[in-house]
Formats: sequence, structure tokens, C-alpha cells
Amino acid sequence: MWFFLIVVLAAIIFEYSNGFHDAANAIATVVSTKVLTPRQAIAMAAFFNLTGALFGGAVAATVGKGLVDTQVVTMSTVLCAVLAAFIWNMLTWWFGLPSSSSHALIGGLCGAALATAKGDWSVIKWNSGLWPKVVVPMITSPIAGFILGGLVMFLLFVILHKLTPHFIHQFFGKAQILSAAWMAHSHGTNDAQKTMGIITLALFTGTQAGRFDHLPAWLQFLHTPAFILPLWVKILCALTMAVGTAAGGWRIIRTLGHRVVKLQPVNGFAAETSAALIIQLASLYGIPLSTTHVISTSIMGVGVVKRFSGMRWRVVERIVWAWIFTLPATGLIGYLLERITGGF
Repeated sequence: MWFFLIVVLAAIIFEYSNGFHDAANAIATVVSTKVLTPRQAIAMAAFFNLTGALFGGAVAATVGKGLVDTQVVTMSTVLCAVLAAFIWNMLTWWFGLPSSSSHALIGGLCGAALATAKGDWSVIKWNSGLWPKVVVPMITSPIAGFILGGLVMFLLFVILHKLTPHFIHQFFGKAQILSAAWMAHSHGTNDAQKTMGIITLALFTGTQAGRFDHLPAWLQFLHTPAFILPLWVKILCALTMAVGTAAGGWRIIRTLGHRVVKLQPVNGFAAETSAALIIQLASLYGIPLSTTHVISTSIMGVGVVKRFSGMRWRVVERIVWAWIFTLPATGLIGYLLERITGGF
């Protein structure tokens, strides 16, 4: 029981870090365009991350039971996975890099599960889970974000070219609030679900191992004989992500909102709308997408259409390398943690 509580605490800490690490996903553009103040943007993002987190469960199911063999997973596996993701989150946050918390958690889980299985690679569900729902979207979703962001921006240029800059700035100053709110809600529907899946996996593992058999009556709700997503897990993760979002994430906000390309409200609207649409579709099909990748490349796509020479390609290069290394790095960290600790 104490081990389970440690796992839940670690998951909550990770979810909190996810909130402030990925807060920039929803609010970097709306802050950089000065449509909202940082405090207003964070409050809005925290609220809509909360609403998004309470909807759906397809992504949680993918993370909890669709990536690795749940029969092999132990409490130690789950704890090492979360710790690996948290370590990577802190490293990339320190350097201001918008890396993927989602891929960090997935990489940590796969690495820790591989160590638990003593190097048996069959424990990872390659064909039904990791490849179609993580690796392929990892490649296609940033491309989709880049293309859709650029396309939406181009269409807006065509539609609005006869209107005055003053009217465009005023209109999209208001419209961007809606697009940023949708982006925050979409982030909640996808990112918060991943930690829900991890906690539910820990519940399932504890039930299977008989760890909850002798609990008092008031704790019997912890039993999860089937992979069911309890309401208390949803509420816990949703609130934690909202609090984490409220803590901000200014290093990453500066990178996305200022250092990649200079944005106007119409640019922010195009980027946020494009990213939110892609993330919502992914959440519907249970794909644990990297919301960071999608919003970042949407901003890049918008920036290229706006002015190719205005893109700061050195910053883009640093971001891309952080993306490439996330899965293997967290997989290795998770594997080493599980081997070093010996499964506790």
C-alpha cells in the first residue's frame, strides 16, 4: 500500500511538472502577441486544461495497457517510468526546450518494462501500440502541424488581404482568446490522460498482485480488477495539471513565443487553431500525441508563410534534437533506474 502511494505521489509530481512544462503549449502565442497578460493567459490555460482532462479516456487506455504487457509490469516498473519522465522534464525545462512530456513518459515506461522483463523485447507491444500510436504519429503529427499551420495562415492572408491591419489586429486579438482556450482544452484531453493511464496501471498491477486484498473497507475503491478509469483518478490528475499550469513555464514560453518567430494575433490564431484540431482528432482515436511537437511546428509553419527569413533556425534545430532524443533517452533512464534499484 505504501509503495502504491509513493507511485501515486510520483505520478502527481510528474503531472504537476507536465502542467508547467507544457503550459507554453497553450499560452506562448497569446502571451507573445500581448492579447493577454501572462497571469490572464495562465489562469485561462489552467481552467481549460482542467475541463479537457475530465473528458474522454482513450489516451489513458493506450498508455495504461496498449504499450507494454501489463502482466509483466510491477509497482517498481511504474515508479521508474514516472521518475525517468520527470528527470527528462526537468532537464529540458532548465534549458527552455519544449520537449514532449508524453514521449518522456512513454519512453520511461517502455525502458522500465524492458528491464523488469530482463531484456525481453516482446514485453513491448510494437505492432499494436508503440509503432502505430507513438512512433508514426511522432513523425507525422509535426509535419501535419507545420503544413496545416502554414495552410491556415496562407488562407487567412488570401481572405484578409483587403482589410486594414487595424481591423485584423483587433478582430484576431479577440479570436485568439478562443483559439488559445481551445488549444488548452485540447491539451488537457490528451496530456492529462497519460498520467491517468499510469495511475490506473498501478491500480491494476496492485490488484493483480493481491496488494489491496487486506485493505479496510473504506479503501476498497482501490481495487481495479479490470482496466477501468476511476473518476477520482481523473479528478486528481485534472486538478494537478491545472495547478501545474498555473505555476507557469516561462523559459519555454520565451522559446516558443519569442525566439522561434515574432507573432501577431492573426499568426497566433492560425497556429493555435491548427494545433488544437490535430490534437483533438488524436485524442478521439486514443493516440498519445506530443502536444508540444504539434504547437511548435504549427508556429513554425505560420512563421515560414509570414516571413521565411524571420525564422530563427538555430532555435528550431535545438528543439528538433530534443524531440529526437526524448524517447531513447527516457527509455534508457527508465531501464537503468529499474536495473539499479533491482525492482525494489
